[in-house]
Amino acid sequence: MLPAEFLKRIGEQSYIDAPGLEEALNQPGGSSVRVNPQKWPHPVSGYERVAWEPDGYYLPGKRPFTLDPLFHAGVYYPQESSSMFTGELFRQLTSGMTGLRVLDLCGAPGGKATHLSALLAGHGMIAGGGLGDGDGLPAGHPLPAGDGLLVANEVIRARAAVLAENITKWGIGNTIVTQSDPARFAAMEGFFDVIVADAPCSGEGMFRSAGAVREWSGQNARLCSERQRRIVMEAWPALKAGGILIYSTCTFNPAENEENISRIMETTGAESLTADLPDGGGVIPISHKGITGYGFHPGKVKGEGFFIAALRKPAGHVRAIRDGRRGALKASASAFEKTESLAAFDRERLVMAENKIIALAADPHIFSYITERVTVIKSGTMIGEMKNNDLVPAHDLAMSVRQRRGAWPEYELTRDEAVAFLRLEQLPAAIMSTGRVLVCYRGVPMGFVNNLGSRVNNGYPQSWRIRMENQPGFREIL
Repeated sequence: MLPAEFLKRIGEQSYIDAPGLEEALNQPGGSSVRVNPQKWPHPVSGYERVAWEPDGYYLPGKRPFTLDPLFHAGVYYPQESSSMFTGELFRQLTSGMTGLRVLDLCGAPGGKATHLSALLAGHGMIAGGGLGDGDGLPAGHPLPAGDGLLVANEVIRARAAVLAENITKWGIGNTIVTQSDPARFAAMEGFFDVIVADAPCSGEGMFRSAGAVREWSGQNARLCSERQRRIVMEAWPALKAGGILIYSTCTFNPAENEENISRIMETTGAESLTADLPDGGGVIPISHKGITGYGFHPGKVKGEGFFIAALRKPAGHVRAIRDGRRGALKASASAFEKTESLAAFDRERLVMAENKIIALAADPHIFSYITERVTVIKSGTMIGEMKNNDLVPAHDLAMSVRQRRGAWPEYELTRDEAVAFLRLEQLPAAIMSTGRVLVCYRGVPMGFVNNLGSRVNNGYPQSWRIRMENQPGFREIL
């Protein structure tokens, strides 16, 4: 049963159809995915497209993903459809801009971070592409090499590790993953063009889950409201003058949504920004004291509950960003020579650190500036490690969309073999070439193995091993 205090409050929110929302929250929900067009340049059929996301699709009912090799290969990400509107709002508000520096302040587990990574990779080409053109862009539209940088942050260590894993699987390489308190970003004054804050909230939008209902209380909702404002205001100095804050929650509570945005606007002098909405999409504009936000309410939309709004920081002096320490990391000509035939990375971002070759997500001086101020746990793409003048390729390289296909012998796995690979089970040595081999499933790289002839050493990360038993009749998403 839904909490009585919650039902009373939504009945007083004039923009909510309270009976319809209550009925929808007591019905089973569905699921949705967002496809990575850089890894899956094929048409997607059989699913309804999300109105505001050209690469988003609704799935019938709840679907498991653990046993789907394409999920682990970064072909798609299971993301709640309502929250995909973050990408559409980002597209609209930054259309035509280049070289963007974006902070995803509360990044785990990675839905919005992988989305922003994809948008920055092709920024400009697909700006505004989700609306006004029928079904949007065709599935598999190409994404050119972009020049944007994403810093995806998570405070909690275990969640930060999950964030780094999902960024690695997505494979675009333009993201630095950090694990720092939001207050530490204040030292990066005026550094970011956009800050995305999907703030921890009371979770009313997830009330189809009994767990979310059990954890809810009016007192917790009030605490969430205070924490959300603190998180945003602590990081506010890192947003440049004229920069954009995109704020969201998965709740219906005005104190966590429009009232919070209104108070932030009053405190900072920021300007409320608006968005174009898809016809018939069911999104509800919400106005409060000069701000406009957008509500996604089950019963009106097919997804879960969600709120989003955007503010522009007042114009003013644009602070010049100092370079980081010059001696920290430098581009390595040797690293470029050893990897040029393996992957297409910018030679100015290829560095050698303790025999490891890394393709940084930003120029070395910008990377140094960031590492001097916050804790970095993933810096771009780990290409591999030099051992006895031999490059041992990292799993990052297998996941990267910039690897050069054909640089390694390849072996096409069956589905059972792909699941065995993910379970770190032994593959038969006789089925593939000896030496290092890139194993693929349905043409998509899954990782590296080293076939010694007598056995096959698996390069899949030990900590990512799946433990679910294979199900022969498992139905894949794509």
